[in-house]
Amino acid sequence: MTHRVGFVVFDGVTMLDVTGPAEVLHQAGRLGHRYELVLISPDGGTVATATGMPMGGTVQVSAAGRIDTALIAGGERLVEQPIEGALLEMTDAVINRATRVASVCTGAFLLAELGLLDGHRATTHWRHAATLARRHPRIRVEPDAIHIRDGQFVTSAGISAGIDLALALVEDDHGAEVARSIARELVVFLRRPGGQSQFTTATIPPSRNNALRTVLESVSADPTADHAIPAMARTAAVSTRHLTRLFRTELGTTPARWVERVRLDYAQQLLLDGHNVTSAAQCSGFGSDETLRRVFARHLGLTPTTFRQRFTTAGAGA
Repeated sequence: MTHRVGFVVFDGVTMLDVTGPAEVLHQAGRLGHRYELVLISPDGGTVATATGMPMGGTVQVSAAGRIDTALIAGGERLVEQPIEGALLEMTDAVINRATRVASVCTGAFLLAELGLLDGHRATTHWRHAATLARRHPRIRVEPDAIHIRDGQFVTSAGISAGIDLALALVEDDHGAEVARSIARELVVFLRRPGGQSQFTTATIPPSRNNALRTVLESVSADPTADHAIPAMARTAAVSTRHLTRLFRTELGTTPARWVERVRLDYAQQLLLDGHNVTSAAQCSGFGSDETLRRVFARHLGLTPTTFRQRFTTAGAGA
């Protein structure tokens, strides 16, 4: 039986969020495992992708027919602008027809706005993971995953991760060997490592609390300084207990964990700028190579050396 996949698209959709998974499913068809693809938009007809190139042949949900998998594409507008009711209603109608629901990149924001990811683990583009977590605190956002399956929902990281997502769906449907054959044909990993947060930068989260904002700015300005809790409490002119409470309430973490995250971001940038592991450890405030390795392993699942080798060049053979 042909598996029908309904792609939710709209004006401003990221083209690769659609064409990447579509190519994977097309390749599955060449191996005898047919997927029928249907593009669904609020008004049908042609939508303008984020590149300005048109994507034609879309239908309204009423004409979409049976849908086995709903695949929600992303686009910057889902983060930058309020999501209009017509798109939410259409997405909800598509999902109600499906037995499996997947999102690519910022498509997770559509699912989140509908409340469907509350209580679930999910991921999205690393650049928007903090925004998703802040807007929807009931979602357990995991910014380092390429894709996450939790119950009926499968969410993926940014843009090209839609290819990884589609390979995982094909593997679920037809086994690892079929997915492996498609990956070889497309010249991509069947399972590539995660670690999108290697591309984050140390940004200061918004806070209306002056004491907390003073501490955040102090840590970001000089990650190597003494940022033990007593020192940060003195900077904020509050008690250590109150400071810990502020971090929990406003940022959902502890002071020590936040400082570690800032230092990790700084160490990553130092490595990308050409520093060796020892220099990056000392200049970021970790002090020793071993401490830096432990932090990298805990947050990114790889060593500082591997990180530098993997991400300082995109040249052939890297």
